Amino acid sequence: MSPFVKRYLLALDRYKWPSLATLLGVLGISAVVAMQPPPPPQYRAEGVLVQNAPVVALTATGTEVQLRGQGIISEQFLLADVLLQQVSQELERRGMPMAPETIRDRTTVRLEGVEGEEPQVQRVTVVFRGASEEQTQLTLSLMFEAMVELSRVTNRARLRAIVTALDERLPAVETDLRAAEQALEAYDRTEGPAIQAALDGSLLGAISGGQQQQRQNQIALAGLEAQIQSLQQRLGLSPGQAFTASALSADPIIAQLRSQILETETQLQLLSPTLRESHPTIQELSQNLTAYNALLRERAQEVVGGQDLAALPSVSDVRQNSTLDPARAALANQLVTLSAERAALVSQQQALSQADGQLRQQYSSLPNKQLERDRLAQQVALNQALYDQIQAKRIDAQAAEAETVSSLSVAEPPTVAAQVESPTNPIAVLVVGGLLGVVAAGAVAFLLDLLDSTARTAEDIQGILTDQDVPVLGLVPSLNATSAQGWPMLYPPQSPDLEIYERLRSSLRRAGSLSEAGVAPRVVLVVSSRAGEGKTTSAFNLGIAAARAGRRTLVIEADLRQPSCGHRLGVKPGPEAVAEPLHYYAGRQQEPIQLAPWVENLYLSPSPGPQPHPAAILESSEMTQFLADARARFDLVLIDAPPLGRSNDALLLGSASDGLLLVTRPGITDKAVLEALLEQLLENDDLPVLGAIVNAADRAAAPTAAPGYSAPAAAPLIRSIDF
Repeated sequence: MSPFVKRYLLALDRYKWPSLATLLGVLGISAVVAMQPPPPPQYRAEGVLVQNAPVVALTATGTEVQLRGQGIISEQFLLADVLLQQVSQELERRGMPMAPETIRDRTTVRLEGVEGEEPQVQRVTVVFRGASEEQTQLTLSLMFEAMVELSRVTNRARLRAIVTALDERLPAVETDLRAAEQALEAYDRTEGPAIQAALDGSLLGAISGGQQQQRQNQIALAGLEAQIQSLQQRLGLSPGQAFTASALSADPIIAQLRSQILETETQLQLLSPTLRESHPTIQELSQNLTAYNALLRERAQEVVGGQDLAALPSVSDVRQNSTLDPARAALANQLVTLSAERAALVSQQQALSQADGQLRQQYSSLPNKQLERDRLAQQVALNQALYDQIQAKRIDAQAAEAETVSSLSVAEPPTVAAQVESPTNPIAVLVVGGLLGVVAAGAVAFLLDLLDSTARTAEDIQGILTDQDVPVLGLVPSLNATSAQGWPMLYPPQSPDLEIYERLRSSLRRAGSLSEAGVAPRVVLVVSSRAGEGKTTSAFNLGIAAARAGRRTLVIEADLRQPSCGHRLGVKPGPEAVAEPLHYYAGRQQEPIQLAPWVENLYLSPSPGPQPHPAAILESSEMTQFLADARARFDLVLIDAPPLGRSNDALLLGSASDGLLLVTRPGITDKAVLEALLEQLLENDDLPVLGAIVNAADRAAAPTAAPGYSAPAAAPLIRSIDF
């Protein structure tokens, strides 16, 4: 039998009640379906709508709306909520109520394309199914009327939407047109004369005239410069000095003051040789001379206005510059006049140059001004064109309102046909339901088995062990109970199942020889992932097989969290061992190793459990010394350790053992727990995994004894052994 079939049968056996419930449920549903009465006859109404081809119209908008109305025909459009609501209200008014959703569910719309001479025209086939002939005929007829009307209303609404949109757009376009016209008008007012001057040539004439005037002024300036230089050479005066000298010479007060100063100086000069400076006359003349000089300087300042006084630092300079004769005064006046003319020409030349620059700049900017005006004029033209187009479109849309029609028309009126369905065969329904129930029941069992992570077959466990490179030392089938308590212990030497554990012992010995040490294991740690996997039974039977083979074998019960199972071999600890476990393993109160009374060469160290702190006992020096003595005194020591899924007590004994033997059992071992446990053990290099045992499920049997052997009713308690 293949592993898959085996696992499937186990799943069916394990989940028989859910599978049976599924089978009965499917059969019940099939029975209900088979007992249903035959359905009443149904009526099917079918009709055809076609799209109207574009008609000859006087307006472009009407044709456009008609074409767009043909393009929106779809199932969603033909079965719109508003259409179904109108049909439902009309049916209710005529005494045939039907909900809009019911109408939609019973209606089928099929769109088809038909090729012809005209552009592609769409053909719409509508099918409606009802319970009565009259209702079916009336419903589809009403739907046809509503579909045609909906298309017409949609086209008219689209046309009104176009007119509304144009009306909303027109004021903004008109505003833009008026703004563009105003901008062009304002630009023409400011820049129009310049552009016109450039166009008729007056601007170029002004530039040429200004240049001609500048050339004439330059010639006149050259002549004036020559005359001024000639007069300056003849007079020895600059134009400013000439102006000052001419003004001072022409003033009569200055002339009078000059004569008085000259007269006073003459008197001083005549009287100085005969009179001392302190003489009153000399003093009076000196005071008069000082007063005359001060008056002369003040008058000179009044005449020249203080402009050239810096050039006349003293009275002598004033007197010298005010003594021009008439001829030199005429030359000085001429020099001043020519200087004034030159200054006027220079100012005029500067004004002409500035005007020329402005005219040239204006002339150079004329292309940009012309382009700007063209741009404004183009903007006005574009806005005007848009305004005219909207006005024309609006007038066209208003005129097209009278031409708007529906995009659909009825090509084939609805026709009704009855549809009678053949009754269902109840036997066929029950047979199909039974088959489906069997399949569903099997699927339920299989799915529940997939959700269960427990390994159900030995093949599942072997696959996990093989993936982790853990050798399988033996497959142990179910054993019959051989004691009054129903334990599968291999007490009799002629037991046929003893050969299985003998092969297991040999495999364990070879697995140890193939390890890195190359020596057969002497102390073996027997563990499992969880309770109920047959760990203790396997350790006891393996110890029995080793003892039958002549090996001095010791089985140590190291699960201090559970009571001892040594009574299976006729051995049990004393009450003082449970009270003082450390003294027990130290041998102070009771010998911890006892001979099994029913099997030769087999010794047992029963567990003093349950203990509140088992980890402390396993890590104690007494336990360490006890295990060391056991290694020295026995050929094979089997340590029945606690399950690894419950605690880490077994790992505390790893340093005292030569390897680990893992016991598994289909139906008990969890695949996820086993995989995690193997990964943890394989990462621990100090505790090698020698192999694994796969126990088959035990079958409880009636307590029977092996042929020719009877177990004693009570086993004696051996408290000491003499080695």
